[in-house]
Amino acid sequence: MKSKCLAQHISNEIMMMVNSRKTLMLSTLDENNHPYASYAMFAAGRDCLYVLVSDIAVHGMNLRIHPQASVMIIEDEDTAIELFARLRVTYQVEAECVQVDSDGWHVGIALLTERHGQRITNLSQLTDFRLFKLNPLGGRYVKGFGKAYQIDTGTLAGENLEHLRNGHKKREVILSPTNYS
Repeated sequence: MKSKCLAQHISNEIMMMVNSRKTLMLSTLDENNHPYASYAMFAAGRDCLYVLVSDIAVHGMNLRIHPQASVMIIEDEDTAIELFARLRVTYQVEAECVQVDSDGWHVGIALLTERHGQRITNLSQLTDFRLFKLNPLGGRYVKGFGKAYQIDTGTLAGENLEHLRNGHKKREVILSPTNYS
């Protein structure tokens, strides 16, 4: 992005969006590479997201098998001005299982507890719950029609955001209901 001021403004918007939501949509792969959609409570860390999930949950098992996943944090339907262009941020992530009682464990659990309360402390003491650090491999922030931004690898909010401008174009032939056969 050419303007550092504008890039910083968009980065701030992204983090405000991330911090305004308490859950994220999570797409994982099972042992047969079939996709599975779910959701999880999360907390944002320094250029990462933390989720605490059970081995019993399908997405928990899937993250252990395939650490590649996709995450979407999206505005509620009820508050969206335009359903086709809901405010959202998506990330391709690499999931890293954080070792219990490591420094990373304490950081992630503290962030989740601060955000979601005592329930996290209780769940983190159960042996089937694992903490995953979701490291972004890149992403996209959409804030409306013609307002999409590519987020660079290794960051939640982007340092080198790219405004995606090559997109919507009118069709040369307008399809009417009679053209469908």
